[in-house]
Amino acid sequence: MSRQRDGQVIWHKGEFKNPEDATVNVLTHSLHYGSAVFEGTRVYETPKGPAVFRLDDHINRLFYSADSLGMDLPSNKSDIRDITLDLVRRNGFQSCYLRHLAYYGYGNLRVMPADDVPIEMAIACWPWGTYLSDAPIDINISSYIRIHPKSTVCDAKIAGHYVNCILSGLKIKGTHYKESLFLDDDDNVCEVGSANFFIVKDGKIYTPPLGTILAGITRNTLIEVARKLGYEVFEQHIRVDDILNADEAFLSGTAAEVTFVGTIDDKQIGTPDQNPVALKLREAYMAIVEGHDPEFEHYLTYVNEE
Repeated sequence: MSRQRDGQVIWHKGEFKNPEDATVNVLTHSLHYGSAVFEGTRVYETPKGPAVFRLDDHINRLFYSADSLGMDLPSNKSDIRDITLDLVRRNGFQSCYLRHLAYYGYGNLRVMPADDVPIEMAIACWPWGTYLSDAPIDINISSYIRIHPKSTVCDAKIAGHYVNCILSGLKIKGTHYKESLFLDDDDNVCEVGSANFFIVKDGKIYTPPLGTILAGITRNTLIEVARKLGYEVFEQHIRVDDILNADEAFLSGTAAEVTFVGTIDDKQIGTPDQNPVALKLREAYMAIVEGHDPEFEHYLTYVNEE
């Protein structure tokens, strides 16, 4: 895989910088302990120019995550919103992926950050097309369980959480599996490392409840869209047998968008290459993010708006 092409400008510690100048000390607290929070957000090309999808919701979640780690962010929500739009303009992208990051910086290396450890922020963007695949992907059941909700704040997007995903990903590296599905300690389905999980059975849509999963913004959007399209959506516990008996399965996420799942542990889900419900949701979702659905235009923040 080639190195991604980042934007020519990054916002870091209150300034717009060249990427090579956006550096951190190797003794930065978050580099050692995962004490950072982040957001992934997409910018889409629309008939009215580039637009950020659900920017305010992503910023709100960034602040929620930061609060869970005791961070008082150095910029307020309004400023971060303005900086984000300015960054996209400066880079000239019509579509791209945005990464907001807040982290404990260099001060001391006690596990509990001391009061003199600064809280720093960065925002970057880069072109990013399809994250997984337009075609159905193969996944497996992870040998690791999802992080237990009594051990952390599951719905906060904390950098350290993703070690759980990396460990699982290393197990399937070099195989045909694109993702691993986590179960909880009671063998209920949770999510994959980078996306939420759904199944379809008899025209009804099911997805695991909040509590052990990230409260995905794309997940929330798809639930809203599905109900507007007339589908019943149930947020309830799912077992592996439910997946094997399902008609369809799919993933949702900012990067993954709507990704079909073809097999799990090499067992076919439903009829090969038949994902009518997920396809309708994908088409509806892409119409929204690309600015073709006026009913959902309130979710778009246009980069070049005055």
